[in-house]
Amino acid sequence: MQVTGLEWTITMVVTIAVLLFDVIVIGRRPHEPSRRECTVALSIYVGLAILFGLWVWNFHGRQYGLEFYTGWLTEYSLSVDNLFIFIIIMASFKVPRMYQQKALLIGIILALIFRGIFIAVGAVAINKFAWVFYIFGVFLIYTAIKVGRDTDHSDDTENAAIRFARNRLNFTDTWDGARLWVRENGKRVMTPMFLVIVALGTTDLMFALDSIPAIFGLTQQPYLVFTANVFALMGLRQLYFLLGDLLDRLVYLPQGLAIILGFIGVKLILHALHENTLPFINGGESVHVPEIPTLWSLAVIILVLFITMIASLIKTRASR
Repeated sequence: MQVTGLEWTITMVVTIAVLLFDVIVIGRRPHEPSRRECTVALSIYVGLAILFGLWVWNFHGRQYGLEFYTGWLTEYSLSVDNLFIFIIIMASFKVPRMYQQKALLIGIILALIFRGIFIAVGAVAINKFAWVFYIFGVFLIYTAIKVGRDTDHSDDTENAAIRFARNRLNFTDTWDGARLWVRENGKRVMTPMFLVIVALGTTDLMFALDSIPAIFGLTQQPYLVFTANVFALMGLRQLYFLLGDLLDRLVYLPQGLAIILGFIGVKLILHALHENTLPFINGGESVHVPEIPTLWSLAVIILVLFITMIASLIKTRASR
């Protein structure tokens, strides 16, 4: 896929412009968004993603269009699981509802930065070392098993980064809007919002370890990997407020995501065997194994998500 410098520039400028618009609007009037506001914004982001995929399809070819849609849908489904953790973080730190949107936005900006770094590193790695696909594949299968077993999300938000911040910095228990620090008695002290941002940022960092290998299993094009992540993250804040209690009804979501991650892990290993250069596997020669087409991957992901959603809703309705 030949992506011009102009395409990259336009993509980055538009992404930064959207983020700046959100920062300026939200920073001026922190509030809890209404259902209508979230629905309109989410519809715009989803519509833009669909239009972008059509543009890729028309200007770069059908295959790359399918790869974008498959990657975007996968990132979106993984993002929904992230929302469970975000809800736990907000509840644990007792973040006022009117400040949650600002906290999520800062977390999303950090996620874009972290994922941009991972995408760049991953792209260089797979271009130079084909055997990296083995590592990605095994890691995703391991993650799938772990996710499938973890039906209950932990309430513990005190990770190492937060404990480090608590021990090394001065904190106040008083909220001061969405500010990260204030001055008390002439000294700078961190507000609870600072810890919330640390929690969201480190959580996004950990989720990137799963999502980036997963999408590289669907497309090896850095441009498509980056844009799929951008569109998925752009709608994450609206999903948080729009879905609300509905997330508790998606009881089979971990199992559905486990199937998707395991499927992509197998796809990666098959691709690694096809591109094999390791001397202790088939003498360093390519292994003739079937590769899973992108269209099949898209069909499997859509089918698994659909079955997961319907089964979850039936389960929760029956238990009421």
